[in-house]
Amino acid sequence: MQVRRSVEIAAPPERLWPLLVEPENVRKWYPTLRRFEYEDAGQRGPGARVYAEEKASGMLMKLHFVITDWVENRTISLHMVAGTGVKGYDQTWSLDRLPAGSRFTFEEHVELPYGVLGSLLGRVGQRSSEGHVREMLAKLKVLAEA
Repeated sequence: MQVRRSVEIAAPPERLWPLLVEPENVRKWYPTLRRFEYEDAGQRGPGARVYAEEKASGMLMKLHFVITDWVENRTISLHMVAGTGVKGYDQTWSLDRLPAGSRFTFEEHVELPYGVLGSLLGRVGQRSSEGHVREMLAKLKVLAEA
């Protein structure tokens, strides 16, 4: 299951960056997250570990990620190294500078367990994920432009 969506925001990347890297800010725009925290106090950047709890499709997933890409005011990529409810999970959040602000792009690739059954469930879950991402982008836009 893959989702990729973008939104143009009337704010520069420097204003958006804290909304992407500070856990209390991430939870404000990412409605399915119940927890989002760095596992190693204060460590940021490539190699840092992130723990997240995400409730999606009625299931609470407990996920451990490692940050694989971190370019300040530009991009963050997360790769799941352990977790429940999914077989694989990768996300990238990127910012592109525009004349009137920024373009934020959210990308996720989720691999479900259960073989063929997981593929079928993924097709059903795709629509739900796309709806959550649209909601996330709208919330991020409101926060950043306030």
